[in-house]
Amino acid sequence: MSASNNAVNVIDKLLDGFDSHPNNQHKDESKTAEKPENSSNEATNGLATQQNISAATGYDKAQQSVYVVSEELPKDTPIVKGPDFNKSRSIDYILNAFRGTGFQASNLAFAVDRINEMIHWRMSEEDAKKPEHADMTQQEVKDARCTIFLGFTSNQVSSGNREVIRYLCEHNMIDCIVTTCGAIEEDIMKCYNPHYMGKFGLKGKDLRLKGQNRIGNLIVPNKNYCKFEDFLTPILFKMLEEQRANKDIVWTPSKLIRRIGKEINNKESVWYWCYKNDIPVFCPAITDGAVGDILYFMSYKDDGFILDIARDIRLINDVSLNAIKSGMIILGGGVIKHHICNANLMRNGADYSVFINTGQEFDGSDSGAKPDEAISWGKIKLDAKPVKVYGDATVFWPFVVSGTFAHPDHHKAAIKPKRKLNECYLIDE
Repeated sequence: MSASNNAVNVIDKLLDGFDSHPNNQHKDESKTAEKPENSSNEATNGLATQQNISAATGYDKAQQSVYVVSEELPKDTPIVKGPDFNKSRSIDYILNAFRGTGFQASNLAFAVDRINEMIHWRMSEEDAKKPEHADMTQQEVKDARCTIFLGFTSNQVSSGNREVIRYLCEHNMIDCIVTTCGAIEEDIMKCYNPHYMGKFGLKGKDLRLKGQNRIGNLIVPNKNYCKFEDFLTPILFKMLEEQRANKDIVWTPSKLIRRIGKEINNKESVWYWCYKNDIPVFCPAITDGAVGDILYFMSYKDDGFILDIARDIRLINDVSLNAIKSGMIILGGGVIKHHICNANLMRNGADYSVFINTGQEFDGSDSGAKPDEAISWGKIKLDAKPVKVYGDATVFWPFVVSGTFAHPDHHKAAIKPKRKLNECYLIDE
């Protein structure tokens, strides 16, 4: 059999059943109707004629497969078009052009949209008349805002995103933070000594011998942790003394973080501004880092200090339950992501959600789970339009903030009215 005949046979087999498609039935019928009157003619034409018919049939089928007729898209379907630097190089222009760029650039633009919706939400007169809001005063209705939860893993404070996060706290633009232990300690450490730029490829053995710790391509000298221990240890012993003197004092991780923000008294600190603006900070894994190390060492001198994590569950869930509208912004995954999502389960889901992380869902991890999975659990509202941006938050988060909280069109609206802090935080003050 020749190569051309073999190719025709392969095409016929691959496209077997193509003629059964409704669009092609009329072609089959016409072929059947056009059978030659004298079948002996086919025999006399011989093998060459048979090969020509087969070739024509295979070619026809291949063309039909390649050139499938396109349906028209709706007229309002956005077209793909990226930034034209002949027009502008501004961040505003680029962010707006990202909508039509595709892939994660478009998701980034949609994340900006969701956050600006959080920022600009206000209670309507119609909402104010609902029975569940009947007890609200006119001032409370006027001050009503979307409660914004911000979650981030400690590496965001390790990196330069610390300054971006501090900006939000300084200007009182978020209502509640959930983070991990590394963020608590490293924010304070940076008030005394800096982290340094390194390289991803630096050898761990060499760094260990030099007393230098690597976080990705950042370097944290061990002496920075020693300085943090010098700062925190006397605070813990003072809190222990207060706890023993007043039985009404029950320390929790969020109360400890508030006390840290008060004691550091440094405007470069994220936790300082959370203290000043009464922003509660929750850290469910408070012992998983240097704070835990210091508590361990402290226990050998006096094991009486108690941190009650159960009370913090009550506090963060109450923040969620008292929210008229709720928005989640989560940088990274793990415990901070689930803690915020689970708090919003108590109110049958957040109204707005933005996730920025590199997690994938194929392993079933909560870190990689898409927002739609959270909808199935009741952690995001059924009618919400959540956004997940796949990528490194050190790249994406500054762009998001530049188009939302820090943008001149949104900055004023993003500043929150003075919030009423839960009285349990004030018992030691």
